[in-house]
Amino acid sequence: MNSDYYHLIDRLEIKQGQWADGFHSSVKPYSRQSVVQLTDSILGDPFVRLSPVDRFNVRYLRDDSWEWVPKAYPDSVPLLQLRTSELSPGQKQPGDSQQSWGPFFKKKSDLYSFQNDDFDIHVNPAVDFSYGFESNSGPVGKSFSPYVNSRGFEIRGSIRKRLSFYTFLSDNQAMFPRYIWEYGMQYTTDSNQGFAPFEAFTKRLGVSDKTPFGGADFLSARGYITFNALKIINVQFGHDRNFFGNGYRSLLLSDNSSPYLFLKITTRLGRFQYTNLLAEFQNRQQPPGAYEQLNPQKYTAIHHLSVNIGNHFNLGFFEAEVYSRSQLELNYFNPIIFYRFIESYRGSADNALVGLDFKGNFAGHFLAYGQLMFDEFKLSELRAGKGSWVNKFAIQTGLKYIDAFNIPNLDLQGEMNLARPYTYSHRSGQTNYVNYNQPVAHPLGANFLEGLVLVRYQPMDRWNLNGTFGLMMYGADPPNRNYGGNVLQPYESRVEWPNQAQAGTGHYIGQGRKTLVSYADVRLSFMLKHNLFIDFQQILRKSDSQAERLKYNTSSTSLAIRWNLPYRTLVL
Repeated sequence: MNSDYYHLIDRLEIKQGQWADGFHSSVKPYSRQSVVQLTDSILGDPFVRLSPVDRFNVRYLRDDSWEWVPKAYPDSVPLLQLRTSELSPGQKQPGDSQQSWGPFFKKKSDLYSFQNDDFDIHVNPAVDFSYGFESNSGPVGKSFSPYVNSRGFEIRGSIRKRLSFYTFLSDNQAMFPRYIWEYGMQYTTDSNQGFAPFEAFTKRLGVSDKTPFGGADFLSARGYITFNALKIINVQFGHDRNFFGNGYRSLLLSDNSSPYLFLKITTRLGRFQYTNLLAEFQNRQQPPGAYEQLNPQKYTAIHHLSVNIGNHFNLGFFEAEVYSRSQLELNYFNPIIFYRFIESYRGSADNALVGLDFKGNFAGHFLAYGQLMFDEFKLSELRAGKGSWVNKFAIQTGLKYIDAFNIPNLDLQGEMNLARPYTYSHRSGQTNYVNYNQPVAHPLGANFLEGLVLVRYQPMDRWNLNGTFGLMMYGADPPNRNYGGNVLQPYESRVEWPNQAQAGTGHYIGQGRKTLVSYADVRLSFMLKHNLFIDFQQILRKSDSQAERLKYNTSSTSLAIRWNLPYRTLVL
């Protein structure tokens, strides 16, 4: 899950003016083979104009997945032959490094690699060292030094190009900015436990007068196998995250929570891609002192049908069911049935969500996209417009503009997201849309309205300037009150507004302790070597709230070095 990497792929799809042949980009992650096929399509298209920086990025994508790049192309595609030879002059084989150290760095992307006709393996370190200085208004966390210390490795490979495998493991210690502490307090049921966004079990460390919430010590692990059962069917099983959508956020399923166990079956047939995802989530909403017990598990079954309508429009249909049983519910293993029928058939005890997503590219510069997700609604209540709590839905709209104002590699993106109060919540932690105490859709949970602007500029091959700017309005919950923002809370504990003609009405986005956050994150990155980045980052954040603890300003500056790890930040 790497938003910088995915943006390069978005650019290529938009510039080509049609969707990639090997995958549907609304469903992430992608396979490396499909990314290489997209670059082949771009290089073989005489109508696609690439800037020098675009050519560098295409070469970067191909070097990163060199094992899937053909060693030679047939004479029937002379333009592809010519462009690939011009792309990497002097290279004997795809991905070759200019200088190797014995068995190491024979390829640009790999510390160690080996390949023959039956087997290939790639071994790489994965590190992220970051150190900074943060100042906050108010007495809490007034000034301290946030840091990240991650050391790990990743191994990937394949057997005869049919069975592939991936594993990642890192040991991490981190002191996060104050606003992430505040977020963690909302989604941590034990104050003695640490918190790390996107991660699972953590230990608390570094508690002091300056940092009363402390940092986090945690292991991060992901791993899975992938098998091509048939030419059009791919099966994947393991621990990782998934993402449905085309925006910075996803209101259907995002990579916001910790990794989880899943089985994913992807079927591609012409313009259709059908994804079945069965996942086991963890419920950590136990009272303090219960952590020596097994976590109660719950299950999620997801269908997503993506359809390319012509070369310029894509439509996706999504449904999910969150359920809790002492054993697997075999009814949800049916890959083609409408889940809402099963949910009603079994007694309506489960949490059903349905939605759709769309995207359209046009004029060689633009990609418009959006999502609509319904957790629960009644059409009569929606038409009445009285703010009924049962109208639980979320909406996303967005637009990407590449090579903006004819400036090469200046890309802009605007996005709006909203979710009504109590969306994604349910009767208990066994059926809410949450994994390991973190929302699996939008990190703000529900009861919010958000606007985002992203600016990406790559003036030279190895230099990137990225800016993320946000304005967020949400309703925070005071103690023992449920205004619908915290999706861990059961909707049965919702507030009831007085003086309403009808019970359960009067609910609106921002109810509770209204909080307005403005956010700016500017990052300058330089790629020293392949996938080795130096980042300079500046965060400015202002929070104005009716809740006193959320009323403060933040300025955070940091310097980081990353190797084979994506840049991740939490915009809150």
